[in-house]
Amino acid sequence: MDSYLNKVSVLVVLLLVTPLALAQTKVGFYSTSCPKAESIVQATVKKHVKSNTAVAPGLLRMIFHDCFVHGCDASILIDGSDAEKTATPNLLLRGYDVIEDAKTQLEAECPGVVSCADILALAGRDSTVEVGGLTYKVPTGRRDGLVSLASDTANLPSFTDSVTVQKQKFSDVGLSAQDLVTLVGGHTIGTVACQFVSYRLYNYTGVGDVDPSIDSAFVSTLKSLCPQGGDGKKRIALDYGSGDDFDNSFFKNVQNNRGVMESDQSLWQDSTTKNFVQRFIGIRGLAGLTLNVEFGKAMIKMTNVGVKTGTDGEIRKVCSKIN
Repeated sequence: MDSYLNKVSVLVVLLLVTPLALAQTKVGFYSTSCPKAESIVQATVKKHVKSNTAVAPGLLRMIFHDCFVHGCDASILIDGSDAEKTATPNLLLRGYDVIEDAKTQLEAECPGVVSCADILALAGRDSTVEVGGLTYKVPTGRRDGLVSLASDTANLPSFTDSVTVQKQKFSDVGLSAQDLVTLVGGHTIGTVACQFVSYRLYNYTGVGDVDPSIDSAFVSTLKSLCPQGGDGKKRIALDYGSGDDFDNSFFKNVQNNRGVMESDQSLWQDSTTKNFVQRFIGIRGLAGLTLNVEFGKAMIKMTNVGVKTGTDGEIRKVCSKIN
């Protein structure tokens, strides 16, 4: 009896402290029910990225914004006057058409089988591969959520977040400081609108000053890219000098105080996150990390946050609306 109670106690502890490890997704979930599922998503992403490289970082950002709200359940895709996609942090998300394209093809191939949440997870992997990232195996078997509210987006990472706030937000969904640095390293591709950078250049503390954490020589570069009073919607590379390549240049820019967003540069201001940045750069004396390898691991971990499996949720027929 004591042995039985001990086993039950251990199981209860595991259920409480290891939600990610117990996520019931698996590699090859659709191998029998829809064998072409992954190849259809891959081909769709490849087509869209070839037409517009901005699709790749757009899909990555969409996954982040989905997984940080109710877990990775494709709630970000749902239409509605008060749905998540209407919240301010989500207004500039791109890539919805890619997911709908893949979903339409999958519904024709295997009706009611492949979830929108899985399509999004697979598309994230395939988009990075198209811009030079290494492929990795994506566990599937997610189901789609039934709730999408703009008011639930408060915990989304923000471009003004300090490193302390970022670490807490990632910790809240079961992700470590290394996961934070690795996933933010995804900013090695993609762009940001000047409206999210200009305040650092012209009015950082409200008195017409410049963010002192920016390298002085880089200030003039950023000002030329985002002129005062200019078009706030103009987009500039998040990884200056290497915005189209999936490489470690982003971390070198952070080291040199050339992080374009304030939240990115703050990674250099904390001893823990700074250490990981240095390891991605390959600083002598530290155990090195390779972005291409670690990014896949971190993405697998993040896309298993709060997943719905089994009979929880549903398989949407159209990704933008609940059945």
